[in-house]
Amino acid sequence: MGVVKEFKEFAMRGNVVDLAVAVIIGGAFGKIVASFVADVLMPPIGILLGGVDFTSFAITLKQAVGDKPAVTLNYGKFIQTVVDFLIIAFSIFIMVKSLNSFKKKQEEAPATPPEPTNEEKLLTEIRDLLKEKR
Repeated sequence: MGVVKEFKEFAMRGNVVDLAVAVIIGGAFGKIVASFVADVLMPPIGILLGGVDFTSFAITLKQAVGDKPAVTLNYGKFIQTVVDFLIIAFSIFIMVKSLNSFKKKQEEAPATPPEPTNEEKLLTEIRDLLKEKR
């Protein structure tokens, strides 16, 4: 029973839950960027390069024989995946950079001293009264 309890404490720790949320959001963000690259970015680039569809770039290693399909090296899809990665990496870099600058600004801001407790206030009053009696 100790292992189950230990696993539950591990799984419910804040960092693990935050990591799970980040992985899910990251996966969705990856799909958005992949769609952006495939459907928005690459078609104009293909037109600029003479109406080329990058996903169709391939080298045929072995021709199709009968029912067996051709064996191809699809380097166009690889190029598109590299562009996806570069956009995702740059976006994450910008996000982390902005978060770090925000944290840095928070650290640089002078912290206001905490308000004295009631006990400290009473001790200050007693000290001041004792100074007056002298």
